[in-house]
Amino acid sequence: MKEKNSRLEALRLIISSQEMGSQEELLDALQKEGFQLTQATLSRDLKQLKVAKAATMSGNYVYVLPNESMYKRVSSPSSVREMMQIPGFLSINFSGNMGVIKTRPGYASAIAWNIDSSDIPEILGTIAGDDTIFIVLREGTSKLELTEALSKVVPNMK
Repeated sequence: MKEKNSRLEALRLIISSQEMGSQEELLDALQKEGFQLTQATLSRDLKQLKVAKAATMSGNYVYVLPNESMYKRVSSPSSVREMMQIPGFLSINFSGNMGVIKTRPGYASAIAWNIDSSDIPEILGTIAGDDTIFIVLREGTSKLELTEALSKVVPNMK
């Protein structure tokens, strides 16, 4: 599962930093980053990420992520490997039995999915937006217990 999450993250970063118009281009870019996958797997990944194609100013069609405005293309992007070293997690704060995790734009859904699929007993559930995750803690759970449990699931959370 870690391989898939890394692959999906690399795919997000490639799409948000480069203009890619075909699955072949995406497969080549992923291969350069060390990911070996079939066109069918790429197609499933694109569907899971809700990737669409949109027209550019020049009339070409390129892959875009949902909420493309959150993924502004930069003129000289870092490599995908460099971008993957930057954590999506930014902070966590609590109020009573609720927690709010702030993430970089576009990361909240993936991090919430990792949290939910880990079946952490201290958490009743999560709701994710684009850069925020709302967490409801089980009654009697301390902030320290939750933070320790989350640190096993959320990269770079201390």
